Amino acid sequence: VQLQASGGGLVQAGGSLRLSCAASGRFNSYDMSWFRQAPGKEREFVAQITWSGGTTTYVESVKGRFTLSRDNAKNVMYLQMNSLKPEDTAVYYCAARFNPVGLRTSTRTYDYWGQGTLVTVSS
Repeated sequence: VQLQASGGGLVQAGGSLRLSCAASGRFNSYDMSWFRQAPGKEREFVAQITWSGGTTTYVESVKGRFTLSRDNAKNVMYLQMNSLKPEDTAVYYCAARFNPVGLRTSTRTYDYWGQGTLVTVSS
């Protein structure tokens, strides 16, 4: 599976962005997630969607502001980010895992990663 993240950019606080993660291969066999990494910080889990799209999970800090979805027919995952805050500034990475074993929040449980897209939120 190859993953290509896109959609990042510069936005003012309170604004919105939609990230996309385009995938090749057996996309509908993988649980998909977004992680982010701010300068000087470790990569952290943001949200996950199961292979069927039936279940989504979010880190507490983005609940109610971010919405994760996927279109298995198009092999694309989307992260709609609303009410953005300066603390959302980071490089956002999409990731895929085939075997849903282990912590979904751990980077070590993922098999494939996209290259990252930069989101900058100005105050």
